[in-house]
Amino acid sequence: MTPQSTLSPSPSSSSTSLPDIAPMDGNGDEDDDAYTSDTSTDSHSPERGLVEEEMEEEEEKRADRERSPRSRKPPPPALSRVLSGNHLAPPPPSSIWRNLSRSPSPLGLIPIHRTFSSLIHKHEVPRKLLHVSIGFVVLHLYRTGHQPVHITPPLTAALIPIASADLLRFYSPSFNQLYIRLLGALMRESEVTGWNGVVWYLVGTITVLSVFPKDVATLSILLLSWCDTAASTFGRAWGRYTPRIRRGKSLAGSLASFVVGAITAAAFWGVIVPGTRSFWDDPVDGKMWAGRLGLQVLGLGDEQVDGGWGLALMSVVTGVIASVSEAMDVFGLDDNVVIPVLSAVGVWGFLKVFG
Repeated sequence: MTPQSTLSPSPSSSSTSLPDIAPMDGNGDEDDDAYTSDTSTDSHSPERGLVEEEMEEEEEKRADRERSPRSRKPPPPALSRVLSGNHLAPPPPSSIWRNLSRSPSPLGLIPIHRTFSSLIHKHEVPRKLLHVSIGFVVLHLYRTGHQPVHITPPLTAALIPIASADLLRFYSPSFNQLYIRLLGALMRESEVTGWNGVVWYLVGTITVLSVFPKDVATLSILLLSWCDTAASTFGRAWGRYTPRIRRGKSLAGSLASFVVGAITAAAFWGVIVPGTRSFWDDPVDGKMWAGRLGLQVLGLGDEQVDGGWGLALMSVVTGVIASVSEAMDVFGLDDNVVIPVLSAVGVWGFLKVFG
């Protein structure tokens, strides 16, 4: 039914007064000033016929505009879901990616994020609790004599099914939805169509345990567990008030990472390592930190910094390394790989030169 057929006056409506059939403008608002007439005007007068012709022309133009595809408003892309590779993916605009981990579930890809937007999405409490708890598990394993050579095989065995499940998600939308329903509280929306952070966490942990000395590898995992969490927490709370280092990284987060990294190093090398007894299967080169730093490379002969000053200097250096590792972007790799590997490389290299 077109607007012309409903609004055009019929011969039987000759007694209808002119204000009753006043035309409507393009926005649906009545045009009060378009026509004026006395209610007693005869319907067959020339003025009435002219009015009817103008009304019909206006209605035809409006009907043509409504039928034109150009006048139809497209659905808002920010709230739509697009199909990419047979699975749900967020739409491409950069504004969506920038706000993906900041606003409460803008795409609605993870239902539980909408239900608990502040607890789960904004503050990531379950995810951060898991992150922090891994550090305490690592400390327990270190103090009870579990060697890296005994830990990496079960971690690798766990990585295989976890990575396989992630791979299956990319090809099975139904499995992906089930996966999100069960583990959505521990995920970010960027992981709905990407690799889960747990996969990268395992890759980073296995790498440092396999390559670096025991104390350096353990410390690097602690830095990942606690410094990354501190940077995320303080960065989200106060990052908007400090300069941005790079996309998603603020000075507030980097400072938090530095402070937590320095405290972690001081506690690990000043309390945990000296308070852990030796075990018969300890690696031969399992300890790089000997409680002192040599200054020969600086041309100061046999000068050393040991005791509290040596531990303090080593702790500050570790904090700087942790902060830089957390802020760096290495080929777009996940922080769960970058932080432990770069931290281990930095600490190992510093002790290789000054240890």
